[in-house]
Amino acid sequence: MSPAGLAQGVTQDRYAVPQPPGNLLLRHYRQAEVAPVNLQNSNRLDSLLRGGKIYLSLEDCIAIALENNLDIELSRYTPQLAQVDLMRAQSGGLLRGVPTAVRASANSVQSQVTGGATGGAGGGASAVQGGAGGDSGGVGGAVITQTGVAIPTLDGTFFSSATMGHRSSPQSNTITTGTTALAFDSRQLNLGYQQNFLTGTSFTYVWNNSYFSSNNRNSQINPGWNPNMQLQISQKLLQGFGLAVNNRNIRVAKNNIRVGDLTFKQQVMTTVAGVVNLYWDLVSFNEDLKVKRKALEVAEKFYSDNKKQVEIGTLAPIEIVRAEARVAQAQQDLTNSETALLQQETIIKNALSRTGVSSPSLAEARVAPTDTLAQPGNDQLDKLKDAIELALQSRPDLEQTRINLESNRIAVSGSKSQLLPSLDVQASFQNNSLAGSVNSLLPPGAASADAFFLGGYGTALSQIFRRNFPDYSIGFNLSIPVRNRTAQADYVRDQISIRQAELNQQRQINDIRVNVQNALIAVIQAKARYESAVKERRLQVQTLDAENKKYALGASTAFQVVSTQRDLAQAQSGEVSALANYSRARVQLDLQTAQILTKYKVEIAEAKAGKSSRPIQAQPN
Repeated sequence: MSPAGLAQGVTQDRYAVPQPPGNLLLRHYRQAEVAPVNLQNSNRLDSLLRGGKIYLSLEDCIAIALENNLDIELSRYTPQLAQVDLMRAQSGGLLRGVPTAVRASANSVQSQVTGGATGGAGGGASAVQGGAGGDSGGVGGAVITQTGVAIPTLDGTFFSSATMGHRSSPQSNTITTGTTALAFDSRQLNLGYQQNFLTGTSFTYVWNNSYFSSNNRNSQINPGWNPNMQLQISQKLLQGFGLAVNNRNIRVAKNNIRVGDLTFKQQVMTTVAGVVNLYWDLVSFNEDLKVKRKALEVAEKFYSDNKKQVEIGTLAPIEIVRAEARVAQAQQDLTNSETALLQQETIIKNALSRTGVSSPSLAEARVAPTDTLAQPGNDQLDKLKDAIELALQSRPDLEQTRINLESNRIAVSGSKSQLLPSLDVQASFQNNSLAGSVNSLLPPGAASADAFFLGGYGTALSQIFRRNFPDYSIGFNLSIPVRNRTAQADYVRDQISIRQAELNQQRQINDIRVNVQNALIAVIQAKARYESAVKERRLQVQTLDAENKKYALGASTAFQVVSTQRDLAQAQSGEVSALANYSRARVQLDLQTAQILTKYKVEIAEAKAGKSSRPIQAQPN
């Protein structure tokens, strides 16, 4: 399998959250490696290359962009980041945030020549209004540093400690120890587990193991075991109590998964709109090039006819100079159109390749579009209300705003809980034990040890499980801040932030209404300009034909013919430009109403996988 095919083969699971290797126990302590970036293009682009030309249809252009475009490739990591953030929240960690930036698509070539702009107005499709733009962005619905009640660490902790020691202590009397220098040896192994819960409950379980031996003559048990078992339970009753407070970051992280998906969808929408505009501009540049070549042919023929007439003496020599100037102008227009086309081809190849035009075969190949600009149809452009409602229901950036506002309302529960006093109830249970051997250093006549305590470690364990020597306690801790100004300030600030978010949401809705209306009006205007341009071109064709006839009869001048030729070339370029602008206006309307993916049959699942199921379009022989 080729490297490109191999890369496509692993694309399906490339953007899942990576899992560390190893068994269930060890994998939690090993690093999970994220796959290296994939800079291999799909084989679709190479399959369209024939004889030094890339025969490109609009369908293929969209499919290649879904597979190779770096803006989409970069955005594929956003849902993965959201999943990782949820993992972090489920452990009790703070959220690091999900990027919501959407990169605008590449701009078309701006080429200004005498007689007006070439086909296509230039300018790339920008991100839908109201969404984040640019290359770098912030986070949606997330906090890096957090106010309010601290969220407990939800991953349990196993802990242990082991010590060995020897202590020598001189004694001021021998009544308690029977020696003037007490030597004490000890060995300890302590094991424990600590766990917090979303309810505000926590428990700690500890198993302490202690072995001792000494030269104490008066100790009845020596050496011996002194293990104990401890269980401590704590419950928050006011501040930090309940699921709603302690799982707020988990709920926000789940919201951010939806935000990440919407950000990816918005990037796909922006990129698809951009490549559609690039493609239609490329088509219009090709059409404009044909117009410029035809204009040059007409100018050269006129120059040739005038030259013959000057040679036979029926025309003044000055008319040759006038015709030569028109040829030179037509050649300059053709050069501008050719270079603009080359630039546009470079831009579109860069948008469709992960490595740009670094490949010599791709850099040297010419792009031959196989589709033609569609004529404006009988569009239903009078249903403004329906278009606005469609946008308000479908726009991913507006849905992001709604989700982030919901996340802000969830997060404020932490500040609300912080206003309460801290009241914790605690319970502690401990089972003690003691077992060992009779002290061999006991003086004669000393009382022997109680048989209940004689034995080894097993005897001590049985005492623990029988609860022969239990300790237990229950109590509470109450802490009341006197003025509580920090908590009050945080709560008010969070409330103000929510109010600002609500206003921003309304402002975004207002902007969407305006933008959809402007996009709709732009389509109507573009259609009217195209219809006017068609009529202007027809008029100039008839005018030039009439002027040529008058010139042949001596009723017109070469100056008039040259001027009419120039007017016709401008009218033809204007018609191409108007048709391209109409296509661009339609794309912008589809983008503003969030119907761009539906119109061009783009599936988000395929965009995420980086593999389009569209068949490669038939190529010319």
